[in-house]
Amino acid sequence: MDDVLITVILVIALALVFDFTNGFHDTANAMATSVATGALKPRVAVGISAVLNLVGAFLSTEVAKTVSGGIINTGPNGLDITPVMIFAGLVGAVIWNIATWYLGLPSSSTHALFGGLIGAAIIGAGFDAVNFGVVISKVVLPALFSPVVAGLIALVATYLAYRITKNARARGSETGFRHGQTISASLVSLAHGTNDAQKTMGVITLTLVAAGYQGGDSGPQFWVILACGLAIALGTYLGGWRIIRTVGKRITDIQSPQGFSAETSSAATILVSSHLGFALSTTQVTSGAVVGAGLGKKLASVHWGVVGRIGVAWLVTLPAAALVGGVAAWAASTSVIGLFVVIAFAAAAILTFYLLSRRNPVNHENVNDEPGDGQKDDQRRDQRDDERAGARA
Repeated sequence: MDDVLITVILVIALALVFDFTNGFHDTANAMATSVATGALKPRVAVGISAVLNLVGAFLSTEVAKTVSGGIINTGPNGLDITPVMIFAGLVGAVIWNIATWYLGLPSSSTHALFGGLIGAAIIGAGFDAVNFGVVISKVVLPALFSPVVAGLIALVATYLAYRITKNARARGSETGFRHGQTISASLVSLAHGTNDAQKTMGVITLTLVAAGYQGGDSGPQFWVILACGLAIALGTYLGGWRIIRTVGKRITDIQSPQGFSAETSSAATILVSSHLGFALSTTQVTSGAVVGAGLGKKLASVHWGVVGRIGVAWLVTLPAAALVGGVAAWAASTSVIGLFVVIAFAAAAILTFYLLSRRNPVNHENVNDEPGDGQKDDQRRDQRDDERAGARA
């Protein structure tokens, strides 16, 4: 077995690990509001989401083609992007995903992945290795506009929901919206599979192209689609409960009409973007929709302190992952020993965050519980931030 094949196997394995982390990191995108409002029981919610993520993985490959043939220059007219560089980029993405999961921050798995790949490609082959035109048109611009669009749609939909029903707190109306959330949350899960599962497919395809095992103009093979769909579905089923708590409970005090509106607007935005091949952040879309739903209820309270910290995480995700990916690419490309040092570092980082999370576990049994002392401190800080923002306004 030659060194290239060994590296390709390592890349595929790590790509599936990333896909798994993407699943539990982004479970909140589809199910946080349904869990928070009681429309779905936590275990039922993640089970539905897992199945539909798997189904969605087979519905489209446009985003996968954007990743494998657009962001990084490859092929006869491109540059020599090696599997080692891709491996290093994945290290940056996985570590960032685990860190933000531990902190309960709904950061972008998409930007973590692209940041890691861009950093590794620049260190390994220079700035010309990155197609910045595609990065701006299909990554950066969708990142700026998609949460705003989803938020505005959710705001209007929430306002209309309360306006039309006139008394959305009535028992019958609340029950109807909760049933509706089952459908809308399922649509978000399906849409998530059509977008996020594609990104790992694109990375594996890019690796096979870089190693010479696949033609540069071809899409993902069936076994790649199946493996990525299963990995993201498994991660989704295990549930990223920390992030579910943040999105469902801490951005705004969400009710069933708001949850239905947020989920519907998120699904529509993601499905359209997947059809166009935009590798947008489903996390940003969902978070923007939740904020819009909070504002749509007569400009009801949104915890701007939490939103601010989420916004900071969005801003630093791509450069932070790029930095880790670049350092990993530099170390891994020096020698075989350097490659194993990178592997050991990634494993140690993942284990560290996992052990830290066990000190204050969040799971399907306590995801909707009242906050503990540490979270009460966070809530008091959020309230102070909101008061300051109101005073400045």
